[in-house]
Amino acid sequence: MPVVFVNFVFKSYKQMEEPRWMVIVNPKAGSGRGLKDWPAISNRMYASGLNFTCLFTEHKYHAIELTVKAINDGFRHIVAIGGDGTVHEVVNGIFIQKAVPTTDIYLAVIPTGTGNDWIRMFGISKTYSEAVESLVERKTVIQDVAKVGFYETMVDHIRYMANVAGLGYDAIVNLKYNKLKDNGKYGKWLYIRSTLSTFATYRSKHFRIYADGKLFYDGPVFSGAVGIGKYNGGGMKQTPQAKVDDGLMDLTIIRKMSKLKIIRNFRLLYSGSIYDVPDVLFTQAKRIEIETNPSTRIEIDGEAVGESPFTFELVPGSIRVVIGPHFKIEE
Repeated sequence: MPVVFVNFVFKSYKQMEEPRWMVIVNPKAGSGRGLKDWPAISNRMYASGLNFTCLFTEHKYHAIELTVKAINDGFRHIVAIGGDGTVHEVVNGIFIQKAVPTTDIYLAVIPTGTGNDWIRMFGISKTYSEAVESLVERKTVIQDVAKVGFYETMVDHIRYMANVAGLGYDAIVNLKYNKLKDNGKYGKWLYIRSTLSTFATYRSKHFRIYADGKLFYDGPVFSGAVGIGKYNGGGMKQTPQAKVDDGLMDLTIIRKMSKLKIIRNFRLLYSGSIYDVPDVLFTQAKRIEIETNPSTRIEIDGEAVGESPFTFELVPGSIRVVIGPHFKIEE
């Protein structure tokens, strides 16, 4: 009988438990920082002993496709390297796939974007060494998500929102900002340029809003936000009381007011005191329905996506997020 030699590879318990990460890099994030800083990030990951595969996005919404394929190929740990838009696409990929429950996927982020608002809720560092440490520690929380319905070219669409949706003025600013980026423009000044040009010409729209089936507001609206998280627009707090795991969406409505009053109170968006303004309304709900006249735009997690009418439906406890190693979620 011939002798058969079998090679055994022995691994420690820790090695056997070490996950495989799929790293999805947006090379255009942060004015090209995603591509420029990838060597430094990957070196940190190698040095930390992480087992990973890397893919680069090649066009808009490509991160959605890559996420679905990665999960179908057996990956359960995904790192988004980019900004809020990249996170938004990866989250939607997690919901589109049907291979496993969404909470089976570990979502981590190494931020290279401009605003990086979503990560502020979880103590994820902008320093690459500390962000990589989060992947090693793998501490997680489960956050809520909102299922958002809207229209684009008269067709009903669905997206999943992990952070904040902007309505009215905010959505038009974001639309202009994204168009500038799509045309190859870069730099933080783009958002300021979009904000100022929109402010000069924007007019309030009529909103009719239902929260959990009850009429909440019917009248002119300058701007609005629906939040799972509390940060958007590069550090603004339009939904300052939002908690990612409380089973509710926060709705902020800024009614029509003079532009001088808006300018005087603008700083309150950053201090978290926006509800001190009498013309600002607030509620919480599990389902929100919004009709507008005339039709108006919406942005979701920093991405301009469509037009009214809008529906927001809470999907509680549906995404597993890898948090900063020293972070404690709010009670």
